[in-house]
Amino acid sequence: MSIGTSLFLIAVGAILRFAVTASVAGVKLETVGLILMIVGALGLILSLLVLNRARGVVVERPVDPYRGEPRP
Repeated sequence: MSIGTSLFLIAVGAILRFAVTASVAGVKLETVGLILMIVGALGLILSLLVLNRARGVVVERPVDPYRGEPRP
């Protein structure tokens, strides 16, 4: 799940939880909204952790001391 998808889920969940006053037989929209906000928040946290971990990866290539270019 990407950051954009997580933010979308949080936004849709907040709309269902706080702004929608309609009712559907057998479904509580407030509960569905809360679930979407929780899933979106967890996805956002995981996306940020993965993004932060990926920034710490450094790929080094040996440099030819005579030419100053990376070796293939």
